[in-house]
Formats: sequence, C-alpha cells, structure tokens
Amino acid sequence: MEYSDSECNGETLDKILMCKWFEITSEFQGAVTDLDMGELLHDNLFGLFEAMSAIEMMDPKMDAGMICNRGARKAKTLSQTLEEGILKLDDFKYDEMIGIIDTTLACIVSWLEGHSLAQTVFTNLYLHKPYSIEDRTVKAFCLIVYKLLEIIKDFVHKAMVYEEEDFQPMQYGYHLNPDISEQRIIGMLREVEEELHRKIRSKQSGIEIQAVHVRIKFVRVFYQALTLMRREDQASITTDCQRLLTTASDMLSIMKDTVDLGIQGGENELIPGFEPLINQRLLPPTFPRYTKIKPRAEALVYFSDMVDRFKTITKILSITSLHQVLDFFIEFSKSSPCLLSRSALQLLYQGTNPCALRDILKEAVKTFICPPALVSKSILSNQQAKKYVESFLTHCTRPFASFLQLCGHNRARQRDKLAHLLEEFTNLQDEAERVDAYLHNISVNSTSRPHLACFGTWILYHTLKIMIMYLLAGFELELYSRHEYYYIYWNCRYLYEFLYGWLVSALSRADSFLVENELINELQKSKNTSKKKPKHKRKPRPYNRDIVYYQALQNMCGGYYKALMGFRLDGKLTMPHPQFDSEQVRYEHRFAPFQNLLTPPPVQYSEFREMTSVERLQQPVDSIYFYITGCKHFHQARQLLENIQSDSEISDLLKIAKTNFIVLKLLAGGHKKDSVTPPEFDFSVNKYFPIVKLT
Repeated sequence: MEYSDSECNGETLDKILMCKWFEITSEFQGAVTDLDMGELLHDNLFGLFEAMSAIEMMDPKMDAGMICNRGARKAKTLSQTLEEGILKLDDFKYDEMIGIIDTTLACIVSWLEGHSLAQTVFTNLYLHKPYSIEDRTVKAFCLIVYKLLEIIKDFVHKAMVYEEEDFQPMQYGYHLNPDISEQRIIGMLREVEEELHRKIRSKQSGIEIQAVHVRIKFVRVFYQALTLMRREDQASITTDCQRLLTTASDMLSIMKDTVDLGIQGGENELIPGFEPLINQRLLPPTFPRYTKIKPRAEALVYFSDMVDRFKTITKILSITSLHQVLDFFIEFSKSSPCLLSRSALQLLYQGTNPCALRDILKEAVKTFICPPALVSKSILSNQQAKKYVESFLTHCTRPFASFLQLCGHNRARQRDKLAHLLEEFTNLQDEAERVDAYLHNISVNSTSRPHLACFGTWILYHTLKIMIMYLLAGFELELYSRHEYYYIYWNCRYLYEFLYGWLVSALSRADSFLVENELINELQKSKNTSKKKPKHKRKPRPYNRDIVYYQALQNMCGGYYKALMGFRLDGKLTMPHPQFDSEQVRYEHRFAPFQNLLTPPPVQYSEFREMTSVERLQQPVDSIYFYITGCKHFHQARQLLENIQSDSEISDLLKIAKTNFIVLKLLAGGHKKDSVTPPEFDFSVNKYFPIVKLT
C-alpha cells in the first residue's frame, strides 16, 4: 500500500495499523492481466505527482523507518543503556569528556551542512536528559549545546537566506530552549572552568584536563559572541565581539592539537553515548538517507574558519556607504561562507530597514553622482520635484534590500535570484528615466546644473553589475560548455564590447559630474571670500581606479573572445553536432534574463551572428589574425592592471594576462598549427578568467 509524504503523519499511521487487512495479491495479479505490455492504469486521485512522492511502506529501499528493523543490533535509549551499565552519568574520565565534546561539535557541523537534527546532534543520548547528568562538566556542556542550537536556529530563521539543501529547521519534537537563562548557563560554565583551572594549578592531572578546560572555555566564548551579535543595539559590540572571537580562535588552536586525546569510536566515528538510529522512527516516511557525521578534526577546522569569518563580518558595523556595503557583501559571498556566517552578516547590517535604507540610498546617490536634485536649493524648494525624488527612493528600497539579502544565499541559488532581481531593476530604470526627464526640465529653468540622467546612470551602474555577476557565476558554477565561451566573453557584445563598456561609460559620467560639482563649489567659495587663496592641487578623479580596472577586464574578455574565434577556425574546439544541439537555443537561454531590460538593449541571436561573422570584416582573416589581436588585448589588460595598486586579485589577473599573452603569441607564430587537440582552460587562479593551456 502506498501513501504520499504529506499524508503519512503519525495519526495516519495509527489509523492504518488499526484497520482490518485483507490479502489482495491474487486479485491484483488477475487484474493486471487485462493490461497490455507498457500500459498503466491512471486514476484521478493518483497521478504522476502522487506516484513520485509515494512511499511503499515496509520496503527497506523506500521506507526510512525500516532501517531500524534490519540487523541484529537494536537502538537503545539512554535509560536502557544506563540500566544495562553501558553508559554512566558521573565519574567521566577526561578522555571520555573530550570525545563527547568533540563528537557533539562534529554533529553540530553536520547539522549546519544540511542534515537533520535527529540524525546529527540528537544522536547524543546525553542530550535527551541533560538534567539527569550528575557530572558538572558534561551537564554544563549538554545545556550549552541546547542554547547554541537555539541561537543558531534564531540566526538562520531571522536572516532567511537558507534553502532546503542548506538547512533543515525541523526539531522532531525536541525543545531547543531549556529552562535556563543566558546568565545562568554562562555562570555554570565559568564555575566548571574555575574548577578545572584549580585542578590544573594543583597538577592533579596531565594534558587531558587542560584539553577539557579549553573546550569548555571555547563553547562559552563562542556562545557569548553569538549573543552579542544578536543584540539590536550594536553600537559598542565590535570590541567585545573581537575579543571573544580572538579567545575562541586561541582555544580552537589548542583543541585541534589535542583532538586525538579523546576516546575513539568505531564506525562513523561515533563513541559510546551516540546512537545513529535512536531517532529513526521520528523521521517522516521518506527514502532512506545516510548521514555521515563530520570527522572531529575537520569539524574543528570548520569552527576555526567560521570564527575567522565572524571576525571579518563585524567590520560591516563601521561601513556606512551603501556601495561599500554592497561590495563587502559580494566579496564575502565569493568565499562561499557557511550558512551561519551568511546569516550573521545579514543580521549585523541594520541598513535593510526600509526607513533607514531610504536615507542610505539618498546618500549613496549623492556620493555616486551628486545629482542637482539632491544638492541644488532651487530644485529642493520645488515640492513636486521633492515628492518625485522621495517616491523614487522609496521604490528603490525593496530591490536594494533584495540585492543585499541575495548575497547571503549560497552561490548556486544566487544566480537564479539575480535573474529575478533584474526584473525589479527594469522597473526602476523606467521610473528613473521619467524622474530624470521631469527634473531636467526644472533644472533648465533654474540656476542649477542640468539634471542629465543622474538617477538613470546610478540605476544603470547597478544593473550592469548584476548582469555581470549573473554571467560570471556561470563560469564559477561550471554551467557553460567550452564552445559557449566565445559568445559569453564577447558576451560578445556583452562582457567585451557591451557590459564592461557600458559600465566604464556610467562611471565616467558619474566621475565627470562629481568633478564638475567640485569645481562649482570651489568657484562659489572663491566668490564669497575677498582674499585670494593659494591654488590647491586637483584631487584625483573619484572613479579612476574602477574605470581602469573595468577597462582591464574588458580587454581580458576581448582577448578570450579573439582566442576562442581562432580556436574555432583552427578546429581546436569540439563543437556539438547540429542535429542534436542548437547554438541559438543555448544563446537565448543564457541571455534570457536580459530580454526585458531597457538599457542596455538586448542583442538578439541574429544580431550576434551578424556582428561576429568573419565575412563582415573588410579583409580575409584567418586564425593568426585573431591570435594577434587577442595578444594585443591581453597586453593592453596587463598595462592597465600595472597602473592599479596591487592586491591578490590584481596579481592573479596580471599572471593570467601575461601567460595568455605568451600562449597566443606562440599560436600566432604557428606553434602547434596542425594540432586539433582542444586547449585547456585552467580556472584555478581565477574563477572567471582562465589560463589558456596548450596540450
């Protein structure tokens, strides 16, 4: 008999077991003879959806509960193990304490990686009755685990940046909020620490007691750091939080060195006191899923990396500029941080509040391009103009809040959400264009500077960054086939001629507006003062570094496009059979999210083919022509990057540009001209711009 997942709850199972059953196997087999080979019986109440989600009960391959019925070993509860003398509640040896603590931390990590609580943390039998434990150290640790689970779950739920593959929120009947306050549990842990410290000073034991001491101290300071980050008043938490996290890092270093001191388990690294099947009956009827608990040493490394990320995200409290905040969120996301780190960053930044975000956006526009509508008194005094500007900024709050939240999701989900975010920015583009037109008409009739597409330029800048993020994410997620690279990098007009070109244009316009505004302010100051002031040195252009950086990336994309065109002409790229693959379908699928944008206008496949056709060039060309022009692009990228203050990213890009320049120069000289072996694209240095290797 089959039931869908949604129907198989505990009450339904009780009703099923109380029913009177009849054997229908012979009748069923007789009815089947009326069906021809390949025929299926379809019922309105049991379609394909129900068939896919149905579970055949009592079948070990389909019913997770049947795992408990397989094998001779039966899962035993804490009470049963205590009665049989297998486990104890007091007089734990120090190696046993280390093993219990480290294994529990490994279970927490496994939970954070997407497994269920029932199959990870609550396989620890001591957590089922923590108040029954007589040993003060183990009891305090079990209680702090409950508090950690509660605060972690609170972080994840409030941030709302998890997907079904990231986190399982079900508690399976366990209450994560024990009847103990934050102050009391911290006090209990301090008492245990002091007791262990006295034993260490009296030299009653060896290194094992010190290992237990640092573990208890770690869980305390880690919990305190999380509670600080959860506070709404975050003005003064940075120093205290950094102090606690530094202590946690020091404790983890010792824990990693002493991880082998704990008692060792057998299969799945579980030690006495941990029962993998104890909660199997609590799981919903579903296909059996094997949960592998993280090895202890790897779990401690996971916590160490998490603490380092917490140190990083506390810096967000000192950043006020929206553009810097967005860059911080994007850069942090590139490191593929864990779910708890991503959630903590979302909660630490308070700018996503709609009222606060509108003021932040207003300041961001003023900083980016300094539009006359936000600085000119003649326009600000116009109530209708002021109303339009306030309405536009209010409508911007939701898309920008979504942008910030999007950066908290895992990298694969981000790409899907970027496509939806572009739809919201399309609407903003339309509104920005109308507001700019109205404000420009007012500025023409006033003494202020002309308001030429200021809000539109600002929205265009962010739209272009989202488009570039969407396309580059395809390389990181390995979604593109090699034969698709050439129209992604031309992008073709997208990354090479279009997106980076438009981005440089938008920044140049904003740069000019800011410089012009600065000159006007200096002239007004000079008019108001009778004395002549010495001439000041002209300040560097605000977006000079960004412009040079994006021009370098534009040339990198140009170099890849020309190299790939050369490979195509030489037959070095394996192309799919046209009978089974359509380049047009692929192209339209890759750029589908861009089709509704007003600016930049989408390039249709027919336009793309026409603009990239070799026949449209005025002279006959071969692969050598493309290799030579590709060399020039990589050389130009190298020159531009050398003018930027070096960091790790710039150094990597310089290495890639230099290497690819040499490779294309060799190809232009006829190296391996007759070889049809496909080149390799090595993304190990950079996720988006590979090193081309000849094999």
